[in-house]
Amino acid sequence: MSKSHKNAGAIDLDGVTYDWHLHCEPHLSDDEGWKGMTISLVQRDAKREVLVEFPAPKRLLKGLPRGRLQLDDATIARCVRSAISAGWDPMSRGRPVTIVVDAEGN
Repeated sequence: MSKSHKNAGAIDLDGVTYDWHLHCEPHLSDDEGWKGMTISLVQRDAKREVLVEFPAPKRLLKGLPRGRLQLDDATIARCVRSAISAGWDPMSRGRPVTIVVDAEGN
């Protein structure tokens, strides 16, 4: 039996529902070297998206193989709070905002 990875979902935080999905996995960029995974967050029925970028996992920097992505509700909740504290306004219009967080989503 194979286990599926959780790459999308929704989370309720303080009475508001946020939808999220994995935007891109960690990858090697020609210009910037290893880049961490990025998730997309959007408040349900809102217009503006935020892209939350994690640092590249240390195992990739050391040349080790990729591991499984670990995204749980607590990490997503920390990402939402970090995005809001960084100035993300889900109800505004415009391009997606990109914020960089640490490995825990803070």
